[in-house]
Amino acid sequence: MTSRSRRAVLLLATAALALGSAAACGTSRVPGAVGSPGSAAGSDGSDGSARTVVNNGHRLVFHVTPGRLPAVVLDAGGGQDSSYWKDLAPALAKDTGAEIITYDRAGLGASEEVAGPWRVDDAVSDLAAVLTAAGATSHVVLASHSEAGEIATYFVRSHPGWVGGAVLIDASLPDFYTDGEIDRVVAANKDQVAALASQPSTPQTRQLLSVAQDYAAMHRAYHQASWPQDLPATVIASTRTPFETSPQDAQLWRDAQAAFAHAAPDRDLVVADNSSHDVPLDRPDVVIRSVHAMLARTG
Repeated sequence: MTSRSRRAVLLLATAALALGSAAACGTSRVPGAVGSPGSAAGSDGSDGSARTVVNNGHRLVFHVTPGRLPAVVLDAGGGQDSSYWKDLAPALAKDTGAEIITYDRAGLGASEEVAGPWRVDDAVSDLAAVLTAAGATSHVVLASHSEAGEIATYFVRSHPGWVGGAVLIDASLPDFYTDGEIDRVVAANKDQVAALASQPSTPQTRQLLSVAQDYAAMHRAYHQASWPQDLPATVIASTRTPFETSPQDAQLWRDAQAAFAHAAPDRDLVVADNSSHDVPLDRPDVVIRSVHAMLARTG
């Protein structure tokens, strides 16, 4: 499937649970897309070789484009690895002069997979390990797309002082996950989860199934999470949302973006005109401007 075709696969929230079969195509439910299983050194657009760090027994791969501090950390959406930023990372480095960090989350790209259900606490720990290895543990700017919004939300709560500000790019935000929406997503994906479990076990299918486990409980807890009131954030919302064929879900997504942006004075809402959920691919100029502005605010 092409990237655009994968967007039409029935997905389980921002974790990008997707069937690879044509039968599932044509119904878009939630954001994210399945990433390619391999990520070569420098495929993220960085000008350096891949670096590694071991965290909790598994190896993580990350890339650094040298520049001024504070660093900008690009964190891709569900199922995507660092190669998602191959065009935007060098453009952002050139425009801002900042150090740019990208990485492959566990089970994606060149990073090792971890057995068991996907846990946001583990993803937060992995991000901290990457930033520590990169020497970027103070006032970084997070640019987090889709599912990475969940990681960012928990990260800024557990690592005060590490982040100076964030650009949340059509991100998964707590207000979206009402009990009713969670129940709708789980019910809509029940058959697809079962079908995926019956397929041959591969790193990709194992990673996708891991994010389906404990989905409801995890997102009910996320619905109660909050962003620090004094930490600047820019919310970039796509015009088409991840739910191009579901007006009800699309409106709830828009409402969640607006509610987050209006909940504190040091937050902004930016709409990326003519964009799908893949704002970094469709409107990189909006992302670059927003990151540049956040660096100016936090620097």
